[in-house]
Amino acid sequence: MSFSSTISNTISNWEELLEIARQNTPARRVKRPGQSPSTAPIPSSLHKLPPDKKAPILLYRDSNSWCPFCERVWFALEEKEIPFETEFIDLSNKPKWYTDLVPTTLVPAAYIEGKLVYESKDILLELEERFGETLLPENPEENAVAREWVEEAETNGFRNIAYKFLRETPENADELTNLRAEFESKLDEIEKSLGKYPGSYFLSTFSLVDIMYSPHLDRLAANLPVYKGYHIKGNPRFPLINAWFAALKQRPAYNRVKSDNITNNLLLRRRFGVEPIGNPLPLDLAESEFIEYRAEAAERLSDNREVAIGDILKNSGVQSLAVDGDISTVKEAVDFHLRLLADYLINGNGAPLPGGRTGGKESIDPIIAATGAITLAYLRNRICAPRDMSAGAATAFRAAADKVLASIY
Repeated sequence: MSFSSTISNTISNWEELLEIARQNTPARRVKRPGQSPSTAPIPSSLHKLPPDKKAPILLYRDSNSWCPFCERVWFALEEKEIPFETEFIDLSNKPKWYTDLVPTTLVPAAYIEGKLVYESKDILLELEERFGETLLPENPEENAVAREWVEEAETNGFRNIAYKFLRETPENADELTNLRAEFESKLDEIEKSLGKYPGSYFLSTFSLVDIMYSPHLDRLAANLPVYKGYHIKGNPRFPLINAWFAALKQRPAYNRVKSDNITNNLLLRRRFGVEPIGNPLPLDLAESEFIEYRAEAAERLSDNREVAIGDILKNSGVQSLAVDGDISTVKEAVDFHLRLLADYLINGNGAPLPGGRTGGKESIDPIIAATGAITLAYLRNRICAPRDMSAGAATAFRAAADKVLASIY
């Protein structure tokens, strides 16, 4: 197998791709060489820090950005525009210093102006205490209701019932029916709470109550259609929950911290062994949003390409295509197809395909084609939002990978 430099040269080099992508998106991340994750989001408020002054918050969170409780805290920090630093904890191999430090040994935990606080609810309330009650209503009566509902979000059993319905598959049909009825009853309670005050949020303004529920309802809305055939979004039984989802989507902080549907689907299967019974939801991104998020996805891929290529070579199975153990051509083919994907993300349908064409599947070495197919399919399902990029960028990334795969192979 040989790799034609003519084909390879039809696509811009990585430096050019990165420069163009950065001209079209403000999205940036901090590189973490040799660490997991390999990059980390930059807090939107970090620019507020005076030179040489440490951030007032150090957040300990999971390295894969899967934890819904960590997401709550991140969401609040972004909403309150508090500068913070992050230290990632590998949940599969927690360091002893962390388990010695935090009595629960769980994430999240945070040093807030030097004080150690753990449990997401307690961290949220401490942030309100120290940095102004911007996420609790000013009205005393409504403030009291907010605090009551924040407590109830932890004690009303919604999470336990919801995840039991999602993850368990009783052999007895009556038991499954009862689980569903119990879950729907809890959603009915949430629907009723959302109707207590005017507007689309739980209270008259966005608050900690919304933050308490958003990570869990997001995951359920993404996973229930695929694993239980049950829909929250678009369900006429829950119009206020659907209006709430729509209102959240307008908040920049929410879009920075949320995951995307496919990440949630893959996580449930990998981590809990739940088998899907339906197809993944359609990629949830309006056409007008693709331009913004495609540039971010191209920037992330171009800037983090070395880690991506190393992961693909190590874990995707492409090495089996090497001739006589020489992986150099395989590596070139992986690199080319990732550049092809980045170029397509930037240029859309005008992006050139192998041989300078914008369509067609002929004249490409079958082994190179197989390498490309494995590369794109692997990375499509390897991307994790928001660990690697925002949910919007991940959606644009997957859509582009599907398009390039279909166009070439």
